[in-house]
Order: sequence, then structure tokens, then C-alpha cells
Amino acid sequence: MKFAAFIPARYASTRFPAKPLAVLGGKPVIQRVCEQASKVFDQVFVATDDERIEKTVREAGFNAVMTRADHKSGTDRCYEAYVKSGCDAQVVVNIQGDEPFIRPSQLITVKELFNDPKTDIATLVKPFAPDTPFEKLANPNSPKVVTDDNWNALYFSRSVIPYLRGIPQEQWASHHTFYKHIGLYAFRSEVLARVTSLPQAALEKAESLEQLRWLSAGYVIRVGVTDVETIGIDTPQDLAAAEEFLKRGEWD
Repeated sequence: MKFAAFIPARYASTRFPAKPLAVLGGKPVIQRVCEQASKVFDQVFVATDDERIEKTVREAGFNAVMTRADHKSGTDRCYEAYVKSGCDAQVVVNIQGDEPFIRPSQLITVKELFNDPKTDIATLVKPFAPDTPFEKLANPNSPKVVTDDNWNALYFSRSVIPYLRGIPQEQWASHHTFYKHIGLYAFRSEVLARVTSLPQAALEKAESLEQLRWLSAGYVIRVGVTDVETIGIDTPQDLAAAEEFLKRGEWD
């Protein structure tokens, strides 16, 4: 089975314009994401709508595909790039362009989920620590996931799920293992083609989580578990934290 990594990267960002080109440890963030992806995948493509990002990626020795500027999600951008690239991979892995510390172990975990022929889509979760304060657990910017016994996703929510009846909220994390969703997706190529043509689902509109569109349509989202903590870059402050993380050398 052939796998390929596609990394959506926009220049425009409300909180951090030109984020993919921000310099982290002497290299653009987007280059670091490509370098991490290339440790696992032979084919790595950046899907972008900006010529400056395209130029930077190509100068670093990686593939770049120009896409439309009006895509509503990174998934849509990845699919356009997949089609334009002529790539023949059976599985398309969508890696966020602001995750320069994505680990090879995480990417390998996602790949292995496709050993099961029933897997349509794969993603990752990370368990919250037992001492996590409820305020952090309840942060709507950290979507939660519940799965069935076979690690198929049942639901994603910005609310804390499941609800622990009869237990004080400050004790929830110590009484149950809650899972935080990591925004890394992989799709069988024919599934990617279908999900990008689906209309928005009611649950997706309610939670503003595109994966609920896929669940609502009946696709199997298989979930892998990682214990690795990474630093995504959404703001200039995150970039400063990432610099410190890089200096400590606590990643591969």
C-alpha cells in the first residue's frame, strides 16, 4: 500500500499571518514539517495557495502544489493537491502545516491503522493526564473523542465526553481516561474524494468539527493513541515556546 503526505499551508491567518514562513531554529516552519514527514513518507507534498510558500518549499527540496485560495478546509485543499500532483498513493495523510514537531512514531501509528481493510479514515488521540484540571479538560479548543471497543470513533465534541454522573467535575480526569483529538488525518484516496463532496452535516455545523460530517455519513474513523506531546503553532507566542522546546532537544 502506498502512502503520501500532503501538508496544507495558507499564507493568510488571522492570528499569525505568514505562519508557514516563520523561522524556527533557523528554518521555516513549513520546511520543518516537511522534514518530519519525509522521515516516514517517500512522497511529501505541500498544498498551498501562495507563491512565496511554494518557492520556499521547492528551495528546501520538497514538492509544492498550487491550489485555489477559497478552500474552506485543509482537507479540501489536500484533495485538490492530490489530484493535481498525479500521485498514485492509496492513502493520503493530511499533516497540519503548523506542526513542526510531529513525530515519526505518530505518523507510523496512523499508517498501521490501515492494516485493517475496514478503516476509511484514521486519526490520533492523546489521553489527558489524570491530574488535568477540569478547566483544561473543558477547553472547547481541545476537542474530545469517544470510541467503541475496537477504537472506532463514536463521536467528537468540544464538550467533555462522556459526562461522569455523580462525580464532582474536579475529579473527572482521575476517574476516567478522556481523550484529546490530535488533528492528523489519513484517508483512503477514494474516501477522500467522496468526503470532500459531502454537504455539511447538522452535527458539524453545531460543533464546527468537519470530522462529524464524515461520521454522519457513515465512514469508519479508526483512532490510534499517542502519548507524545507536541507544540502546534497558532500564534507568535506559540513560536517563542516552540523555540524553547527546540533548544531543549526533547523531540526527534
